Amino acid sequence: MTRPEPAPSVHREGATIRIHHRVRPETMDRYETWLRQIIEAAGRFPGHQGVHILRPPEGHHDYEIAVRFASDADARRWRESHERHELMGAIQPDLQQDERVEIVSGIDYWFTPPTPASRQPTRWKQWLVTTAVIWPLTMIVPLLWLPLFGLLPALDTWGIRHGLVAATIVGLVVYVIMPRVVKLVAPWLFR
Repeated sequence: MTRPEPAPSVHREGATIRIHHRVRPETMDRYETWLRQIIEAAGRFPGHQGVHILRPPEGHHDYEIAVRFASDADARRWRESHERHELMGAIQPDLQQDERVEIVSGIDYWFTPPTPASRQPTRWKQWLVTTAVIWPLTMIVPLLWLPLFGLLPALDTWGIRHGLVAATIVGLVVYVIMPRVVKLVAPWLFR
């Protein structure tokens, strides 16, 4: 059985469904096949933006899965769908414990404690880490765009230039840098 988290009361842009599965060791191959099926099914739902899977190291059986959607409503639609419930029913006997599921959004996802025993980081630590990541990017990314702005002057117009730089910074922060930085500073951040 799943243990649903309370539904958020406000609409937020962008949502990630975090899922934890502990798989029975003898069913790992079957679970991997099932995982491909459920990822494919989720990909057909409106607002789906991708999946990240953290597979267990050798000798372990815990999977962490993050399924991104454009909004809380899109995430909830998949989470409560008939397709997902059917697929979960098929794999339930292969899990050692009930799945843990929560829906988080944007910056909240970066700063979610790694274990239930960990404390949520203080706001000043979240601010410091986020600033430390974004500050150098605001100096480097515009310089990287300069050659293209020189070749295509239309891109170097007020508003367009800023949009391209901002989109590049946000993409780097969300998909590349912040997940790694938070993991690196986790011992300090979550104490």
